[in-house]
Amino acid sequence: MSNPQKKRNFQIEAFKHKVVVDPKYADKTWKILEHAIHEIYNHNASGLSFEELYRNAYNMVLHKFGEKLYSGLVTTMTAHLKEISKSIEDAQGGLFLEELNRKWNDHNKALQMIRDILMYMDRTFIQSTRKTPVHELGLILWRDNVIYSSKIRGRLLDTLLELVLRERTGEVINRGLMRNIIKMLMDLGSSVYQEEFEQPFLEVSAEFYKGESQKFIECCDCGEYLKKAERRLNEEMERVTQYLDAKSEAKITNVVEKEMIANHMLALVHMENSGLVNMLLDDKYEDLGRMYNLFRRVTNGLSTVRDVMTSHIRDIGKQLVTDPERLKDPVEFVQRLLDEKDKYDKIISSAFNNDKTFQNALNSSFEYFINLNARSPEFISLFVDDKLRKGLKGVSEEDVEVILDKVMMLFRYLQEKDVFEKYYKQHLAKRLLSGKTVSDDAERSLIVKLKTECGYQFTSKLEGMFTDMKTSQDTMQGFYTSHPELGEGPTLTVQVLTTGSWPTQPSVTCNLPAEMSALCEKFRSYYLGTHTGRRLSWQTNMGTADIKATFGKGQKHELNVSTYQMCVLMLFNNSDRLSYKEIEQATEIPTSDLKRCLQSLACVKGKNVLRKEPMSKDIGEDDAFFVNDKFASKFYKVKIGTVVAQKESEPEKQETRQRVEEDRKPQIEAAIVRIMKSRRVLDHNNIITEVTKQLQSRFLANPTEIKKRIESLIERDFLERDNVDRKLYRYLA
Repeated sequence: MSNPQKKRNFQIEAFKHKVVVDPKYADKTWKILEHAIHEIYNHNASGLSFEELYRNAYNMVLHKFGEKLYSGLVTTMTAHLKEISKSIEDAQGGLFLEELNRKWNDHNKALQMIRDILMYMDRTFIQSTRKTPVHELGLILWRDNVIYSSKIRGRLLDTLLELVLRERTGEVINRGLMRNIIKMLMDLGSSVYQEEFEQPFLEVSAEFYKGESQKFIECCDCGEYLKKAERRLNEEMERVTQYLDAKSEAKITNVVEKEMIANHMLALVHMENSGLVNMLLDDKYEDLGRMYNLFRRVTNGLSTVRDVMTSHIRDIGKQLVTDPERLKDPVEFVQRLLDEKDKYDKIISSAFNNDKTFQNALNSSFEYFINLNARSPEFISLFVDDKLRKGLKGVSEEDVEVILDKVMMLFRYLQEKDVFEKYYKQHLAKRLLSGKTVSDDAERSLIVKLKTECGYQFTSKLEGMFTDMKTSQDTMQGFYTSHPELGEGPTLTVQVLTTGSWPTQPSVTCNLPAEMSALCEKFRSYYLGTHTGRRLSWQTNMGTADIKATFGKGQKHELNVSTYQMCVLMLFNNSDRLSYKEIEQATEIPTSDLKRCLQSLACVKGKNVLRKEPMSKDIGEDDAFFVNDKFASKFYKVKIGTVVAQKESEPEKQETRQRVEEDRKPQIEAAIVRIMKSRRVLDHNNIITEVTKQLQSRFLANPTEIKKRIESLIERDFLERDNVDRKLYRYLA
């Protein structure tokens, strides 16, 4: 039988003998550590055993003497810092900052060693009691005993501010020393840096720049002032880079901007003989760029520049479009507009950083003053006419495109685009019929641009004009093929124009010479024989002729004249002398056209194939005309132009305006119907707004005219008024 094992119980008991710590242990150990701290501050640390010192500090914390160790550290360090403070106070003149810097470096090294020795206390005792860590404590004690010392605090600030002032006035200072001292303040905490240096620095700077800007504004012109302001701004930014806190940059630049720019904005832009307007007039791109870059830094800076620029452009634009002298030559008028646009485009791209708000201001200014002159659409069309007749000869395709793009830019500014279209159609018709267009490609290119801008509806008729010109060539070939007997006599070239595509012209009667009249009848018979359901009406006022003439001494010339001029000249085959009345009766040419025709035949030097009595520049109803037997020209072919008013006369202008107004009526009605169809019910004011908005790409609709069109649509049962609210309209399907 096996014996069962006895059960054993284990018990842990406390020591019988209590461990007693030497009551003087803490004092002894602290003495060793205190001595070590003294040695560290006295630069005698090389003989110390840091391992032993660390163990002593460790044991003190372990034996619950952490409080004694911590308070002893504070007392010892404070005592040393008071001595350091005194030595700094005693430093004279320029040595003051150097001594402060040296002692600060010493303190930092000492602090590093002390922290290494007391590392265990830092990690345990300080964390558990939430006391200030050793390194941070060292900085606080330095701040309180050195920087906040009554004899150092004010002196330090004054010294730093004096050095900054000396640097601003052109002296060279020790930037390295400044950097170290400022960094010391930053290391002591951002509040120390701000209170002990930054805040006073900003206040002194504001005072400095306030005085300097006042001095500059009194003695400098605007360009010089801006250069000085820019230089000061750059200096302050460099100062921050060299020895100030990076966060100070925004604050100090704000001070410079406020004192040198914001407070003098209006004085600068309006400065006499050198402000913004003078810079714009003299194309001072560099100064303008500087103004833009400086003013963009301050509130409302760019809007101030933009407003002055806008006001200036509007003023010069207004002078340009309302000056009677400038309106005498439409081509020169438009060229001036383009030159102004180029000038300000260049300023905005070169000086104003292609700023969209400035570009918009420029566009709105041009739109404003171009539309002050009701003749702008006509003049722009005349400019195109001039360029496409002769102005683009020898110009490269790229340059042609540039000119056409500029024209389109002006076209976009027009509120009455339909008026431009009216004139453009008339001028294009004259160019095509007289064969005067320089380049078909340029013509078509402009039509494509107009198509993009205005839509197919407008350009379809223009394209129809080109089609008619091509078809007419084929028609003439067919006519002469079917009439071979006409080869000997006068030659006739007819351009058959579709009524809808070409500008409507009043049908003018004119008695053609018998031989031409017979030829025209043959063509009429041929054309109506090959085309059914068409009618032909002759537009003699738009034709030209080449006639051979022999003068007094047998000199022969070929004269290129208008159809009207041909009718007049052919009369002199049977008469030597004819009065104005006789010519008028024989030709039946309208009075205004006949006078212009005779003026170009008898009054233009070098082209005067007729003589008149009495001799004068104007044609009178009592004048008499003869062939000028002494006519001579070095050219065999002589072109005799018609004296034409390049611009429309007042009655013609009224007539064109009337035609435009008539053409607008169906467009306004169509817009009203479109709007009402989708909205069904709408009040009067909203209809006006919607119609104006829909039509603004073509013209600016007159509210009175819109009201008349609404009345017309009500009469024709497209709309009706509400029975209760008379300002409300309903759409009738």
